[in-house]
Amino acid sequence: MIFISGITIKEEELDFSQMMVCPNCEAYGRFNAFMTYTRLSLFFIPIFKWNRKYYLRSSCCNSIFTIDKNIGKDIEKGRHVNLTEDDLTIINKGYRQYRCGNCNSVVDNNFEYCPKCGGKL
Repeated sequence: MIFISGITIKEEELDFSQMMVCPNCEAYGRFNAFMTYTRLSLFFIPIFKWNRKYYLRSSCCNSIFTIDKNIGKDIEKGRHVNLTEDDLTIINKGYRQYRCGNCNSVVDNNFEYCPKCGGKL
């Protein structure tokens, strides 16, 4: 008899979004929640999940923050959660991208004029 099974690490977006000031780049941005977990499958059917970890990703600089497991479980269950800066622990610092107001191209913050369209930044 042949058994087809596998263990994989998955990432799942959670239905949560909150606007707040980013502790990394100090810009006002949106934080989206996601969860990673390890999953056992048997004949391509998921059997159970374990090792759940909860994270937030900022829209301003793409930094990744961990959140407490209990808060993550509340978000996963759809409960109303209001996060503060004290709830976040940064694990991956991102960088803020500056965009041209005319053509929306990503530019270096040291430029005075956009290299794509020539507009003043």
